[in-house]
Amino acid sequence: MGSLYTNVKSPVTATSNSVSSKVGTASASSFMGIIATGDASIEKASKSAGITKIHHVDEEATSILGFIAKYKVYVYGE
Repeated sequence: MGSLYTNVKSPVTATSNSVSSKVGTASASSFMGIIATGDASIEKASKSAGITKIHHVDEEATSILGFIAKYKVYVYGE
């Protein structure tokens, strides 16, 4: 993570399911390192798109000076 600015996308996990026609997302945010809110769980992201078989999961983290931070999960599957 960068101390001034971070914008990183990375893989989390993958399965042998070869189909990924749907994408679901879920996110959480933090303000000034004091308040954090949201649900960035794989379960929440898969439910948002009606995914029952997960193909793979990616994540994205963004932070500006540590004051504003956002974490987002992407779930791909069918």
